[in-house]
Amino acid sequence: MDYDDVEILFVEDNIDDSTLTIRALIKSGFTNKLHHVKDGVEALDYIYGKGIYASWNIKKHPKLILLDLKMPKVSGIQVLEKIKSDPDLKSIPVVILTSSKEDPDIEKCYSLGANSYIVKPVDANNFFNAIKEIQMYWMILSQPPHL
Repeated sequence: MDYDDVEILFVEDNIDDSTLTIRALIKSGFTNKLHHVKDGVEALDYIYGKGIYASWNIKKHPKLILLDLKMPKVSGIQVLEKIKSDPDLKSIPVVILTSSKEDPDIEKCYSLGANSYIVKPVDANNFFNAIKEIQMYWMILSQPPHL
């Protein structure tokens, strides 16, 4: 994969949730380039061009980050905090896509600069619709600043 062309960085450790999300994106007509990473460490390596991503152009950032919260090694909240505290990255939209409905998580994410917080619907049809709406809004309708 050419990492310079990635438009969506999808950070999710649960294989079932990641498969369902990717399938929902494809079913909704998603043709953009997506890169899936399985934990917060890999997400930060990707974003900062470290580890297996050391040879890619870190000036080419994704247009959107879909981020789960509950992950091993480095949590989604820690990834969000790092992204939103970096002047070069803070304008990248970060959509929290998680199963946590806990108020402290919601409050913390918004206070750190999350652009949206979406609780994963349990029902498959509702989940597909939610993913379709995320893709439509953030990839087509929303106009990001030039990074």
